[in-house]
Parts: sequence; C-alpha cells; structure tokens
Amino acid sequence: MRHRELGKSGIKVSAIGLGCWGMSGSYGPADEAESLATLRHALDRGVDFIDTADSYGDDGHNEGLVGSALAGRRHEFVLATKTGWVKRVGPDGTSTVGVDGRPDRIRSACEASLGRLKTDRIDLYYLHRIDPDVPVEESVGALAELVTAGKVRAIGLSEVSPETLRRAHAVHPVSALQSEYSLWTREPEATVMPVCRELGIAFVPFSPLGRGFLTGTLTDRGRIAPGDWRANNPRFTEENIASNQALLEPLEQIAKAHGSTPAQVALAWVLSRGPQVIPIPGMKRRSHLDENVAATELDLTPDELTRLDDAFPPGAAAGDRYTPEVARWAGR
Repeated sequence: MRHRELGKSGIKVSAIGLGCWGMSGSYGPADEAESLATLRHALDRGVDFIDTADSYGDDGHNEGLVGSALAGRRHEFVLATKTGWVKRVGPDGTSTVGVDGRPDRIRSACEASLGRLKTDRIDLYYLHRIDPDVPVEESVGALAELVTAGKVRAIGLSEVSPETLRRAHAVHPVSALQSEYSLWTREPEATVMPVCRELGIAFVPFSPLGRGFLTGTLTDRGRIAPGDWRANNPRFTEENIASNQALLEPLEQIAKAHGSTPAQVALAWVLSRGPQVIPIPGMKRRSHLDENVAATELDLTPDELTRLDDAFPPGAAAGDRYTPEVARWAGR
C-alpha cells in the first residue's frame, strides 16, 4: 500500500482511507458482523486511515463500532473522527440537525469519543461543520487545547470556505481538510484545493465514488434501499439518475480497457490529483474494500485522465449535492 502525508503533521497514512459512515445505516441497512470484519480486513490489507464521527449513527454507534472492532490493534492505524453535527429533538418529538462549535461542547464531545473509541488519543480530530454562531477561531482554539493536552495529535476541518480555512490555520496548523470531491463533484478544484496546496494541508475527499453512482451499479431508484440517505438527495431523483447515466460511458470504456471496474477508475482519477489528496471511500463490505485497494495500483494514462476531465467538467452532474436544509451548513 502506498502512503501519503497528513499535511505537515508528520503523520503518514495509506493512500486511501476507510470511510465508516455507511456502517451505521446511512446507505441502507448495514450488516454489523460484516462491518466489524471489514474494519479488521482493512488493517490486514494495509488501509490504516480509519475515518468516523460522533454523529454517525445514533448515540455514537459508529465510534463504538470502530472501538470494538479494532480493540487491541490501536497501534496499527491512524484514527480520525469528527464533532460538530448535532441532532436536536423538539417538543413534538421531531428531530432536526444542526451544528455546535462551542469550545465547551468540543471538549466534552472529545471525552465522549475517546471513551467510545477505547483510546486515549485521537490522531486527527475534525470540526465537522462551522457553527455560524461561534467564531471559527474559538472552535479551533478548543481543538488546539486538546492537542496541547495530548488528547489529539492533529486537527482538521470539513466542508469550509477558503477564507475560513485561512482563518483557522492562522490559529493552529490545520493538517487536513475534508470535503466531497469526485469526478462529478469537482468544485473544490477552484476553491479550497489551491489553498490546501499553498498551506501544506492534506485534502481528504469523502464520497470519491459519487456516493456510489460512479460504480455504475445504481441505475434507478429501485436500487436505493429503505432508509438510504440517497433517497432524499437531489442527485438521486429518478430524473437525475437517468440524466447522469450518460456521464458513465467514458468511465466504463476506460475501465474495460484496463480490465478494471468503473469504481477503480474513478478512484484512480482522484488519486491522480496530487500527493496531498487522500480519498476515504465508504466501505462496509470486504469485497468493496478489496476492489478499492486495487485502485491504488491503477495508473491511468495522461490521455485517459484528459478524457475523464473533459467528460466530467465541474457542474456536469444533474442535481444539487445536498438538500437546502443540509447545504446551508457547507462551505461556510
């Protein structure tokens, strides 16, 4: 497995990481036994960058899963988790999502995460979203205190604007910025990626396979399971799924030429964006993990990369990437 560096932190991680959100039901029902096996299999295959969050699943389910699965193997992987997303339940019992970046909340959330993860230190601690009611300097100041206390090794941000990234980095070095990025979500190329290169910050794409669409297997809404987050996502309406199918043809042709899969080509394209780019595809099955690991050895030709660039220009995908309720928290 090839390795890349998390900014200037001195921490090296596998060229791809394991995104764990899907193990807590975000993309339909998850098989807990298979999820546990996949986490262990990741370490066996050299995937040592494990990404979770306190908001994945109810009551910290995902962090608890990671903590249980990898107990006794803590020295074998780099642990990333996030805080900031919160679920609020109203008097009528309905729940809404929001953000909370208050320093006291960050400190208490870190303690809770350490307990669920069965560890005394988080390698990379992200602020999951920016709280508009709390200056980013205050939130990052709390993260910096956790570094000083030895509870966190490095800090990161998720889905922020270039301006916010610079403000945060001025308070404490930011080692990684996480944001959605793939062939059909290329907007970061014109916003935060240049700042990451300038400041020496790793760029960590989540959903590098377009939330599964770029695998070529999601051809209609009938393939979206009950409870799957994508059922309410604008890019996965029946109309937009049909429209986006046309994007897949060059991806499938290049995959055929290499004897690989569309997913492997899409992931190889992301890896080609530069040594500071470390994608974390979501994987909840060992078969998917093996497929994605193979992508790290797939070298696309310059002509193939250009062909993909031309086939997937920024804005090519039909449909917004978030509903308005969720989009308002991104890019602050």
